[in-house]
Amino acid sequence: MRSSRRRFLLAAAAGGTFLGRRGAAANAGSLEAAVAGQAVDTRVLTTEEVLNIYRTRRNWGRWGADDQVGAVNLITPQKRVAAAGLVKTGRTVSLGRVFEPAQHFVSNMAVGRVGGGFMQDYYGYIYHGSAITHVDALAHSWVRDGMWNGRDPAKEIDTSGARFGDITAWSSRLITRGVLLDVPRHRRESHITAEKPVHGWELEEIAKAQGVSVGAGDALLVYSGREAFERTAAKQPARRPGLHGSCAKFIRDHDVSILVWDLMDACDEACGADKPDRVHAVIANFGVCLVDNALLEPLAAACLEERRYEFMFVAQPLRVLRGSGSAANPTAIF
Repeated sequence: MRSSRRRFLLAAAAGGTFLGRRGAAANAGSLEAAVAGQAVDTRVLTTEEVLNIYRTRRNWGRWGADDQVGAVNLITPQKRVAAAGLVKTGRTVSLGRVFEPAQHFVSNMAVGRVGGGFMQDYYGYIYHGSAITHVDALAHSWVRDGMWNGRDPAKEIDTSGARFGDITAWSSRLITRGVLLDVPRHRRESHITAEKPVHGWELEEIAKAQGVSVGAGDALLVYSGREAFERTAAKQPARRPGLHGSCAKFIRDHDVSILVWDLMDACDEACGADKPDRVHAVIANFGVCLVDNALLEPLAAACLEERRYEFMFVAQPLRVLRGSGSAANPTAIF
C-alpha cells in the first residue's frame, strides 16, 4: 500500500493520473527518477558496448594477482554482521529446486537379528545447466582473454579439475545481505519473455520502485518468473528469456558479489560460450559468484508478505576439491 500511495503522489506531482497495472509498472521507476532529478537511461546497449564494459571495468588484480575469491572479497565480516541484523522473524525460504539426479541407485541393507537396517544412495549428475540449483566457481567459465584474473585455462584446468579458482575458495563465505528484484511484479506480467529481456536500466528502475538499494558485497537476486514461463512453455518461442548483457553494468556499478537468478542469460540464435556479451561473463571479468537455477517464486511471495525485499542470504556449496562448482540449497532468512 505504501509503494502504491507513493506512485500515486509522484504521478500527481507530475501532472498525470494514477496508472493501473502495466502503465504503473512501466512508469513508476522513471517517475521516481524524474522527481529525484536522475533520469534513468533506457537506451539498449549494443553488444560492443557490453563487451567494452567487460574489457575496461574488469576486476582483475583488484585483490591481488593470485586472488581466487573475486568479488566475494567484498563480503566482509562486518557485512555478515549487518546481514544477520536483517533477521527479525526467523522465517526461512529455501531457494533450491528439488534435486532429481540423473542416476540414483539405492541399496537397502539388513543388519543384525532384530530386523533393523539402513538405506544408502549413489548419485550421478551434472549440476551445471538449467535443472539443478548450483553455485558456479570462478574456474567454471572464461572469456577470450582468459579466466578470472587473466589466468590461462589451458594451464589451470585439466582432467583432474581446476588448480585455480575452484569452489573451495568460497567455503563458508557466501553469507551476506540479499536483495530481491521482482521483475514480473514490476512489469505487471506473470513472467518475462524472449522479446523483452531484463535490461540493466530496468534493474535500476525496479530497485527504486521497491524502495531498496543494492550495495557492495550484496547478493542480487533477480526473479524473472521461471515457473510461470515454464507453465506456458508450449506457447512460447524456442528462445529462452533471461537477462540481457546490459545487466553486467548494473552488477559492476553496484559491486555485487553474488548473482542469484531463475531464468539466466537471454538466448537468441547464440547462447553459452559463443555469446561473449552474456551475463555469465561476470564470472571471469568481475569475479562474481553465480547461483544458477534458483527457485525464486516462493521468495517473491515471501517478500510481498513481509513487505521488504532485503534479508539475510546464505549459500553453502560443497567443498569439492578442484571442482568447478557445487549443487546447493541457498536460503533467505527474514
